[in-house]
Amino acid sequence: MKPMILLLAGLLWSGHALAQSATENCPELPPGTDLGWDVVNGPDFVFCKAIRASDGSQAFAVMLGGQSAFRPTRELREESAEIDGHDVRWYRGEVATRQNVLVRETRVELGRRNTAHIVVRADSEDLLAQNRRLAEGLRFRAIAVGGD
Repeated sequence: MKPMILLLAGLLWSGHALAQSATENCPELPPGTDLGWDVVNGPDFVFCKAIRASDGSQAFAVMLGGQSAFRPTRELREESAEIDGHDVRWYRGEVATRQNVLVRETRVELGRRNTAHIVVRADSEDLLAQNRRLAEGLRFRAIAVGGD
């Protein structure tokens, strides 16, 4: 029985360690928020969803990788902002299956080989502005982008 308990404890601990290392690849969340990361690691990207602990809703998502499929279009320009010292422009987006969802997205160039594509979605202008401000509080870690 004791070896089984030790094996189970080892598996649980390694799962905990994997969860911790996965979130280390995501940017630092703004301090003083109830946000946590839900992370998906791909072969050449990390997808980080900022989830509210209070209700499980998503505030925003960040896709980190060498390439971004997001191509900003001038006529969809909206707000200007700064994220971790980088000047950015937010662009309107859409969700094809939900016409009433408000979307903003931006791209942050993180060195020569890395980008962050950030997407904010909300059902109201107030929540969109709140989620956008949270995303603007991100801080990128060197480990998240692999450095230059």
